[in-house]
Amino acid sequence: MKVDFQCAGGTSRTTAAMCSGVQPTAAGLGLGLGLGLGGFFTWITVSVLARLRSPTPHKMAFTGRWETETQEGYDAFCKLLGIPDDIIEKGRDYKLITEVTQSGDDFSWTQIYPTDAKVTNKFTIGKECDMETIGGKKFKATVSMEGGKLSVTFPNYHHTSEISGGKLVETSKAGSVVLKRTSRKL
Repeated sequence: MKVDFQCAGGTSRTTAAMCSGVQPTAAGLGLGLGLGLGGFFTWITVSVLARLRSPTPHKMAFTGRWETETQEGYDAFCKLLGIPDDIIEKGRDYKLITEVTQSGDDFSWTQIYPTDAKVTNKFTIGKECDMETIGGKKFKATVSMEGGKLSVTFPNYHHTSEISGGKLVETSKAGSVVLKRTSRKL
């Protein structure tokens, strides 16, 4: 969609930044909104149209290789899941590597754990798929995305992933116990 603006003197512009006192032309917007109300409505109209035309920011945001920076609630969460103390100890300071490839709504999500254990789950947003836990337990789940946040329920906990401040933030909840892992992009 092309947006035309009528500047003082009849000059046609395609962006509001090019002139002051810009009025959107009804033909250019196809809506007729904002006429006679000045640059404020033009700015709102341009902002809304830019959001409608631009792909959502989360569309490819997950793609990349990520390394753990911080973990909160790690010990309590692992103990609740029944992970042995020696494994908890080994993994506490390990820099988990998460590799994500994304093509539209299709994902491949690989996590590389201590001792080079690796789990890859492939899924499509909104479609049931086969998944696997680090312990090798296979299950069926449907990953959803709302507001740029991926969400899935594992057998013993609920997991969300999002990009916040350029970081991958993963939150796993089992009852009142929460593990929050923040990773930086490599």
